[in-house]
Amino acid sequence: MADSGSWRPPRPCETYRAEWKLCRSAGHFLHHYYVHGKRPACEQWLRDLASCRDWEERRSAEAQVRREGGWGNQSLCESERARVQAARKHTLVWALRQSPPADWHLPLQEKDK
Repeated sequence: MADSGSWRPPRPCETYRAEWKLCRSAGHFLHHYYVHGKRPACEQWLRDLASCRDWEERRSAEAQVRREGGWGNQSLCESERARVQAARKHTLVWALRQSPPADWHLPLQEKDK
């Protein structure tokens, strides 16, 4: 890893706070429970927020390499990698078009009842 002065969190700390706040909101809770049948896990957002704030406040080599208990910027980078990998494994439902259909400008056919 680079020297302690050049490392920056993958996102601003405010982003982690906003994600944690959203995760704990009633609307998100209801949606997640309806879709997945269980409560949303918001602990990772809180750990990421604490890691980000810890780095920004201390900017020390200790804060940079500390990993115990899932804290420290190393776990922050790993958390971001895991989030990106999880987002990539979901495939698109619809095939994307490269161009519009040839007859896109024609009126739609009306079906008889």
